[in-house]
Amino acid sequence: MIRIFCAALLAVACVAAPATAQQPAQRQLDSLAAEIRALRARLDSLFVALGRKPAAAQAPADDLAALRAAAAAARGDTTPTDSVPPPTRFVGRERNLSQLNPEISVTGNLQARVQTEGPQRDNFELHEVEFSFQAALDPYSHTKIFAAVHEGGIEIEEGYFYYTGLPGRIRLDLGAFRQQFGELNRWHLHAVPEAAYPLVLTTYLGEDGLAGTGVALYRAFGGLGTHEVFAQVTRSGSDADLFGDGGRPTYLARLLNFWQLGRSAYMQLGGTALYGTSPDSALRTRVGGLDVRFAWRPPARALYREWTLRAELLALRKEVAGSGPTRLGGYVGTTYKLNQRFVAGLRYDYVESPLTGEITRQAIPSLTLWQSEWVFLRAQYQWQKVASAAATNQFGLQAVWAIGPHKHETY
Repeated sequence: MIRIFCAALLAVACVAAPATAQQPAQRQLDSLAAEIRALRARLDSLFVALGRKPAAAQAPADDLAALRAAAAAARGDTTPTDSVPPPTRFVGRERNLSQLNPEISVTGNLQARVQTEGPQRDNFELHEVEFSFQAALDPYSHTKIFAAVHEGGIEIEEGYFYYTGLPGRIRLDLGAFRQQFGELNRWHLHAVPEAAYPLVLTTYLGEDGLAGTGVALYRAFGGLGTHEVFAQVTRSGSDADLFGDGGRPTYLARLLNFWQLGRSAYMQLGGTALYGTSPDSALRTRVGGLDVRFAWRPPARALYREWTLRAELLALRKEVAGSGPTRLGGYVGTTYKLNQRFVAGLRYDYVESPLTGEITRQAIPSLTLWQSEWVFLRAQYQWQKVASAAATNQFGLQAVWAIGPHKHETY
């Protein structure tokens, strides 16, 4: 009997223990339900005070949704809470004013030279500091302005604006610009492969090349390659006394042909004609030129290997009263990229003097170190022989540095 009584007590304890453990949890649920009912009662009293429909009538899916719906109803907003757009953020546009400023670049060109004959003078020269301003004026036109500061003062090298997208895909330039004569005349000096322009350009077209103020037209078209046509009417300025000082219009026409020879090579061939007269005399000047360039640049090794060969031949004829001699001049130059930093170059010049016909020859080997995109250093040697005189030798060093978005622009 005692054993039966103990077993009965144990069974009763096992049944009563879960019921006892459930009582605290049940009391917590009852307490939370009471609090929710109290919150709902307060919301209903708030709606009654505001004269609006209680939120309970909207039958929200859960208590959080009910609170959101009640808050929206209190604001008088009938838009679902999930679709309410974020509040408007007001942001100042003061920084956008910088977009109205042009792109500004500055390039410095320092040259040093030592000659083996005669007294040493002008060994160091800050050739120029060039300021470049470029910007889009509107969706139809752009502008470029280049101002050079040197020992002689401040000079506007170029200042023009041009239209793109004109009917017939024609580009129109208006202002002062370096003219499209041959291969290198259009380039700025700091971008030329040597420290100076080829001798034939400085002798026939002027110390700083050919530039003018006027109007220029440009058109490109395809068919058996790519072809470009330039036509310019300007008042050309040249210290080579090409057209006298009359200020009459001069006329330039150029045709440039381009052919892609493969993935790694291309070739271009161009021809240029220039004509002008002087009203103060019977002077008529004609200059014709042929230029060629061949370039090899393997796509997979373009940073480390590149070879360029270029040449120009110019013929100058200045007639007075219908007669005058024809002078010839030209150059052949090549550059080869040895690796990512070093470029070796060599140029040979030949030119006949416009006045006497004396022949000047010179050879310029060079080595350029591209320290970075912004800085390069160049060492070169110049051998020059004028007619039957003794040859002269000169060693030179050039340092070019640039800041801004347009570095060493070559066109």
